[in-house]
Formats: sequence, C-alpha cells, structure tokens
Amino acid sequence: MAKALLGYVGGSDPRLLAEMRRLQQRVQDLESELVRIQAEKDALQAAASHDRIMESIDANQAEPALT
Repeated sequence: MAKALLGYVGGSDPRLLAEMRRLQQRVQDLESELVRIQAEKDALQAAASHDRIMESIDANQAEPALT
C-alpha cells in the first residue's frame, strides 16, 4: 500500500527525481537569497540608526573645544 502511495511501480520515475532535485536546488537558492537580504537589511538598519544618532547631535548647541 505504501509503495502505491509513493508511486512505486517498478522503479522511480526519472522525471519525478529530476523535478525533486530542481525543487531542492530552488529551495537552497531561495534560502541563500533570504540570508543575503537579511544581512543587507541589518546593514541598512545599522546605517539608518547611525544617521539618526548623527542628526540628533546639534552642532550649534555643542560646547566649544578647549584651546
């Protein structure tokens, strides 16, 4: 019964195996792209945070340097 459910009739279908390999590769590619995009997002958030900190510093209100 289990063999019938898996489509096992005299051996594996080469088209099915090829499609499974193609889909597995696609999943790996998408996972890699997700990791890359998350790293890019983190870098952009860090840069935006740094910009906000720099904008919050008011140079006109800063104390003069001691000479």
